[in-house]
Amino acid sequence: MVQPSDRLITIIGGSGFLGRHIVRALARRGYRIRVGCRRPDLAGHLQPLGNPGQIMMVQANVRYPASLTAACAGAYAVINLTGVLYSAGAQSFDAVHTFGAEASARAATNAKARLFIQMSAIGADPNSGAAYARSKAEGERRAREQFPGAIVLRPSIVFGPEDSFFNRFADMARFAPFLPLIGGGETRFAPVFAGDIGEAVARLIDRGDADGKTYELGGPEVLSFRQLMAFTLDTIERKRLLVTVPWSVAKLQAAVLGLLPKPLLTLDQVELLKTDNVVSAAARREHRTLEGLGITPQGIEGIVPGYLYRYRKAGQFTAPKGIPE
Repeated sequence: MVQPSDRLITIIGGSGFLGRHIVRALARRGYRIRVGCRRPDLAGHLQPLGNPGQIMMVQANVRYPASLTAACAGAYAVINLTGVLYSAGAQSFDAVHTFGAEASARAATNAKARLFIQMSAIGADPNSGAAYARSKAEGERRAREQFPGAIVLRPSIVFGPEDSFFNRFADMARFAPFLPLIGGGETRFAPVFAGDIGEAVARLIDRGDADGKTYELGGPEVLSFRQLMAFTLDTIERKRLLVTVPWSVAKLQAAVLGLLPKPLLTLDQVELLKTDNVVSAAARREHRTLEGLGITPQGIEGIVPGYLYRYRKAGQFTAPKGIPE
């Protein structure tokens, strides 16, 4: 039986895909959890992850520091998960990744929190050609100015039942005759399970050490984009062409698609694909990884088929390979 804890954990932006896995990991340990999000009325899916009264949603927006102050009051630890994949109006990279990280860390300091954890991304780099990566790096810097012992987590591409990677391309393969491989699909990734990130966060909070380190979180395999697309097609049992899209063509496509309200591809994302998204040798050497936290990362083969089956021709009723339909 889980023993209730009197320690309160505030998760800013915790109602999304990654947030629910972190909430689940913390709830299993008995922590009290306060989830700050823009629309708490749409975050009811989190409450069944804990006991009655253990998880509470409150209104908070990183663009409004006063709301963060209220959300962080009395917190033992504060986690900032807010992030956007593209800049759009008020939800710009600077507003969310940079100002948001700074404001969240300041709220944690003012609340006298023991820990502050900033969710960033592998590839965060102040010198990157991508605004996304630059804003993430600047957010890390500003967070540490406000909370010197801030812990930064940099995951590679994250997968899980609600992910926007495997689900997106599997859905595309239902209708499109091919899947695009930007730049030939040679960019490498270390896909990491959202549940493993949740466990990493929980272990860092259990430990209670504001060590100020940057942890790089990746799965057990390093795979190219081409390999990930081939795996997706094999999992959903559909045959589609994998077509190489040169960088120059990808930029032209992104320039047009980036004008959509919810762009399928942006120039910034094309720029990001020019750099491998894997755990560095330094992080492995210094044990700033999942393995360094005592976690054995789970691979895609044991998890992804469990939620991509719905994209097969007949969904769960598709006959297994080798068995006549």
